[in-house]
Amino acid sequence: LFNAAIDAARQADATILVMGLDQSIEAEFKDRVGLLLPGRQQDLVSKVAAASKGPTVLVLMSGGPIDVSFAKNDRRIGSIVWAGYPGQAGGAAIADVLFGKSNPGGKLPMTWYPQEYLSNLPMTTMDMRSSPSNNYPGRTYRFYKGPVVYPFGYGHSYTKFQHSIAQAPTVFSVPVDGHRKAQNATVLNKAVRVTHTRCGKLSLGVHVDVKNVGSRDGSHTLLVFSTPPSGHGHWAPHKQLVAFEKVRVAAGSSQRVQINIHVCKFLSVVDRSGIRRVPMGEHSLHIGDVSHSVSLQAATLGVIKS
Repeated sequence: LFNAAIDAARQADATILVMGLDQSIEAEFKDRVGLLLPGRQQDLVSKVAAASKGPTVLVLMSGGPIDVSFAKNDRRIGSIVWAGYPGQAGGAAIADVLFGKSNPGGKLPMTWYPQEYLSNLPMTTMDMRSSPSNNYPGRTYRFYKGPVVYPFGYGHSYTKFQHSIAQAPTVFSVPVDGHRKAQNATVLNKAVRVTHTRCGKLSLGVHVDVKNVGSRDGSHTLLVFSTPPSGHGHWAPHKQLVAFEKVRVAAGSSQRVQINIHVCKFLSVVDRSGIRRVPMGEHSLHIGDVSHSVSLQAATLGVIKS
């Protein structure tokens, strides 16, 4: 069945395999039954890659994640490109990336789970948060801590970037109305109720230097994740994306990026009662392999009469 493809791969200088899904499998009112490549695509990819005399590239078209662990772990497959559903100009765009005319800089917008993830994820449960007592793993990068094929925000480039924190506060004050500060409804487990603060426009500024240490110009999406202080139970995410910025940096140069993080919107969490609160204490900011801690502290304001 695969003889023609195998023979072609044996003679070609390079092999490009375009696989994936289509809208007969994933679309509105259509649910996928699994995360693997449908049909015999996996078998085809493995056999062609084994026969190829040159490098093998796997291009995936889909709207959702696919478990391609077999290809990720196959040393004969040199690269994997996820193209989404790129439209009528998609072929030219993919070719520009594969032949080096364009330098890719995209990041995955979702977690790519392994097929086994589905065995612990009944469709009758839509909870985001994990429940270890029920063997429920949780959903999305914010709550799921298990193994993945590729994590949310993953992506390569033909160049390499390094991050460093140029400027960021280590202590940051969150103003709280004085007549509310002592109320249990305001401060619960060292988390301040958002509606009892004065931080409608309060933002935390972080300056990050992005350096291109490779040999090619490239675009890079700076992703800033935050981990709240411990002690807020399973209702708090173990991390969440709080800011992002895309920059283009020439080879050998660097660029300073200013990130403004809205404290009440992006450093807050929702408790088990559905109340949004800002946890006081050490928040960890993660930018690539760089981390920075900032301590949020409640600052009492005087009572203001309306």
